[in-house]
Amino acid sequence: MNVLGLVPARGGSKGIPRKNLADLGGRPLIAWTIAAARASRALDRVVVSTDDAQIAGVARSLCAEVPFLRPADLADDRAPALAVMRHAVEALDAQDWRADTVVYLQPTSPFRTAAQIDAAVALLAAGGCDTVVSVMPVPHAFTPGSLMRDRGGLLEPLEPAAAQSFRRQDKPVLYARNGPAVLALRRAAVFEARTLYAGRTKALEMSRLQSLDIDGPEDLAVAEALRPLLGR
Repeated sequence: MNVLGLVPARGGSKGIPRKNLADLGGRPLIAWTIAAARASRALDRVVVSTDDAQIAGVARSLCAEVPFLRPADLADDRAPALAVMRHAVEALDAQDWRADTVVYLQPTSPFRTAAQIDAAVALLAAGGCDTVVSVMPVPHAFTPGSLMRDRGGLLEPLEPAAAQSFRRQDKPVLYARNGPAVLALRRAAVFEARTLYAGRTKALEMSRLQSLDIDGPEDLAVAEALRPLLGR
């Protein structure tokens, strides 16, 4: 089974200009994901999908492969992840290398580890699902029983009184996708699914700190503060 580690890294970005090359701990942001992917024991290849020559050069300098450039129609912020995966798999098919599993690793999740990548691939290989997605626990204060909405200038509970919970121990355990930092799919799911997570999906739980997703400048500042706590 050939397992592809695919790092999507387009050149454009609205929140942080040239975000994939933004500095984090003295390294470009994309370097953190490439390092985790290259340290993984489960990935057979680490390929960066980009439309940008500078990003391609940085990726190659970090020992990632850039065997093709992504077309412009898949390089804006509306391009679906599945379409980016399909393009990469088809491009590698044309080069006589078949990806049986795709592990999608967004550069905006710098604190995911090689061990978590390996765990996602192992979960997928164990069977019983088509997709594995990384998640983090939803803080109990944000579960539906704690939420309120504004109705005519007054607050009201989002859920009826019978469904409200105030004790943490009584609240349901819920999960939120964390970027996702790791998304592993079988080849068939890449080509047959209309949307992500439409089929049988298993969860790979990550901590809230490891789940940090870099969107705006404030997230980079938080990431810098978190690095010592995570030993990074």
